[in-house]
Amino acid sequence: MTKTARAVCPLDCPDTCSLILTLDPQANRLLKVEGDPQHPITQGFACVKTYRYPERNHHPERPLYPLRRTGPKGSGQFERVGWDEALDEIAQRLQHILDTSGGQAVLPYHYAGTMGLHQYEHPLAFFRAIGAAELETTICATAGAAAWEASYGFPRMGTDPEDIPQARFIFLWGINSLHTNTHLTPFLKQARHNGARIVHIDPYQSLTSRFADEHIKLRPGSDAALAYGMARVILEHRLHDPAYIERATQGFAAFQETAQAWTLERTEAATGVPAATVERLALEFARARASFIRTSYGMTRHPGGGSALRAVILLPALIGAWQYPGGGALLTTSGVFPLNRKYLGGKHLIEPEASGPRPGAAGYLRPNPEVRRINMNQLGSALTRLEPPLRALFVFNSNPLVVAPNSGAVRQGMQREDLFTVVLEQALTETARYADYVLPATTFLEHPDLYTAYGHHYLSWNAAVLDPQGEARPNTQVFAELARRLELEEPTLYWSAEELAQTLLASDHPWLKGITLERLQAEGYVRLNTPRAFLPFKDGAPTPTGKVCFDPPPAVILTEPEADYPLILLTPPAKHFLNSTYGHVERLVAGEGGEPVLWIHPQDAALYGVADGATVHIRSRHGEVIRRAKVSPAPIPGTVVLEGTWWERNAPDGKGINWLTGEGLTDLGAGSTFHSNPVAVIPRSNASD
Repeated sequence: MTKTARAVCPLDCPDTCSLILTLDPQANRLLKVEGDPQHPITQGFACVKTYRYPERNHHPERPLYPLRRTGPKGSGQFERVGWDEALDEIAQRLQHILDTSGGQAVLPYHYAGTMGLHQYEHPLAFFRAIGAAELETTICATAGAAAWEASYGFPRMGTDPEDIPQARFIFLWGINSLHTNTHLTPFLKQARHNGARIVHIDPYQSLTSRFADEHIKLRPGSDAALAYGMARVILEHRLHDPAYIERATQGFAAFQETAQAWTLERTEAATGVPAATVERLALEFARARASFIRTSYGMTRHPGGGSALRAVILLPALIGAWQYPGGGALLTTSGVFPLNRKYLGGKHLIEPEASGPRPGAAGYLRPNPEVRRINMNQLGSALTRLEPPLRALFVFNSNPLVVAPNSGAVRQGMQREDLFTVVLEQALTETARYADYVLPATTFLEHPDLYTAYGHHYLSWNAAVLDPQGEARPNTQVFAELARRLELEEPTLYWSAEELAQTLLASDHPWLKGITLERLQAEGYVRLNTPRAFLPFKDGAPTPTGKVCFDPPPAVILTEPEADYPLILLTPPAKHFLNSTYGHVERLVAGEGGEPVLWIHPQDAALYGVADGATVHIRSRHGEVIRRAKVSPAPIPGTVVLEGTWWERNAPDGKGINWLTGEGLTDLGAGSTFHSNPVAVIPRSNASD
């Protein structure tokens, strides 16, 4: 006998899909995953990754019992222990560290392995209660968040995806949406059917490029130059909207002066986009009026990424596109969820109520100068060079040995025998192999949670539909058990998912009116009461002045190669992976070709003596990896591309791509700079040992 149930995909994706599951209750197994045909965004289909979730949930490598290390760090040698024994020893070790080194010697490393608020953010209440160091979660979104807030204020929101069919011209700018925002595609198709043209702007050709009506290749990190070149054309042809600019914006004169310096010739030299193409695209965009730009956090991952995004998202303000349904831009919809987050993750423990809401600067908390803060992009340095040193590392919802920059330093740090490491996981990842304890974590099928979204306006509830596999436990339960052993009295540490959800929904904001936990549990998902059509910046923005900010004019900070490293490496998402979450699922690995491959343009291949299918060394200032080369016209010359965050065991040399990346930060938001890595590509026969 089988049964069906509804669930919410937990993964770090804007679509936050509603799923229909087929279950075998007797065997406690997930048999099949399908998209919910009733959900207005999911529309009955799921991505190739989600279809394989049964294999991930029941994977033979999934840890099902607490494990204690018995061999050297990194060996993956463990013995099974009971929960009480594991938690007692972890609590004793942690108490000793707190007594001798203080809470600042403890670091939680976490990110978006699940997007459910109870398991994603609320575990931080435990660490804030013990005074642990704060992890600045900057690896993905903070540069884009800072850029958006500098222009359009806080909270962050944009064009409603359900309005996109009304757009008349669409840029997919720096996003491979068919891989990373799949459920945007039906709305794009409707817009095209209604007469819109779709143009993809990206340094390499992807599935989205082939879907679009036109693909424009530009040099990595030159987005701001292209935006300014287009802005100058729009101004010269008087296609801007003076009335909107006067009513709804500020600082336009300085922006206009900066744009005037970007002639078509200068723009072509910086971007590699022909001058005639720049001019034509600018005119098409401006004349359509109801023009829309879908961009991404990925385009910010170079030193000038924040400023580049600002320059791009100001183009709709220049032509007044925010006044038209379907017009404007979209980075995230996260700001449309006006939840009462006062107690989420113990925020009240480090952000006194008197401080009030904090607009600006890409964070979610007002920095407390008394709390040690560590940028997650600099984990390698934090584990190897910080004084006084970190003594305990708790990892959950993340796999830093693969996803963090500067893998060599991260591994060196995690090899420290004096670093007590606890990893809560659903798979025996590279990071888990360096743990002193691995604690088995439940998946989204095995615990309830509340979900917002960053690609639509639907709030969702996910019920537990299976019993935990083996002895797996939710993150919050593990930290509650540790809190009891440490005799912590803070009540929010012990909240259930339902108690947290009730608090989050306790808001008098009109967009949440009538949305209760009971309703969510009954219906599965509910659309917020946001207006239709949604025109959030029609007359201004939630900035301190109430205006869209053209000032200060965004800087142009180009990504440049180096003499010894003449190519720029990009590492965008792959179709079959989501960061490293599915890196051990055999059929998805096979779907990506079985191993990570470097794409190199024929012009660069000829210049550096690289043959198609040859093994090459890829070197940067930070390290070296070995990969097989694929000669392809997909990348723009001067750029090499490796899609996906692969597990290290799939690589020819057993090294992930982040052995090549450094800890440099973006101009805004202190974000990662994954897409600005100068490298050299050397045929293996020419590479010295």
